Amino acid sequence: MIPSAFDYVAPTTLDDAVRALSEAGEDAKVIAGGQSLLPVLRMRLAAPSKLIDLGRVAGLCGVREEGDVLVIGAMTTHYDVQRDPLVAEHAALLAAATNTVADPQVRHRGTFGGSIAHADPAGDILAPALALDAEMVIRGVDGTRTVPSAEFFTDFFTTTLLPTEILVEVRVPKKTGWSAHYEKFNRVAQAWSMVAVAAAVRVEGGAIAEARVGLTNMATVPVRASAVEEALVGRPATAETIRAAAEHAAEGTSPPSDGNADAAYRQHLARVLTSRAVAAAAGA
Repeated sequence: MIPSAFDYVAPTTLDDAVRALSEAGEDAKVIAGGQSLLPVLRMRLAAPSKLIDLGRVAGLCGVREEGDVLVIGAMTTHYDVQRDPLVAEHAALLAAATNTVADPQVRHRGTFGGSIAHADPAGDILAPALALDAEMVIRGVDGTRTVPSAEFFTDFFTTTLLPTEILVEVRVPKKTGWSAHYEKFNRVAQAWSMVAVAAAVRVEGGAIAEARVGLTNMATVPVRASAVEEALVGRPATAETIRAAAEHAAEGTSPPSDGNADAAYRQHLARVLTSRAVAAAAGA
């Protein structure tokens, strides 16, 4: 299919991009890697009057350190996140999840920030970002603001981003000394997850000192399995402990029912995959 007609601008500075978006009003879209937006345009599920292309804006790519925080530019591709040594050292959960995104072609073009702003609850980046307490840095005509990931995702494909704002970077607290695993269940290779679990743990003296567990596609937004985390902390890092804690994985969730799976099956998957993910992360 062919998209509806639209105007196109490709600013070279963030100020110009924000200005162009503000002037275009609510009937405009920002395009990053385009791997999510372009199919929507082709199917005419969206018909913006203008596209603001961030591909030429300087300063939105790359990973850097700022003290105890990793800063990931919104235009950094999945490929670069997946292979970045800082991410591997301090936020291994993001590297593990990014490795499962679609296929190599999409990972070379799709962007880390674009996936987050798209806010697909079946996407692979959202739950790991939530589990790692990431913060989203947003730029608008009135300045810059920072939103915790727990507050950023508000509904299905919906975030706190205003129509005139741009996600510019993601700040992730370093998790040195942690181990992580991303367990994904999908119907066919390279597909979106039916359910996935992002687990990060810190084991100390044979016990789980800290734990973070995020769930993919178990609600209209990514969710933390808080009951699992509470059941793990302070307990021995054993298979038995982890299996018992994983039984709480579906508590408080509201997964969808669709052609791939019904809600009850997704809740079952959440318990099974949480057990596997935490066990792999803890070496149990």
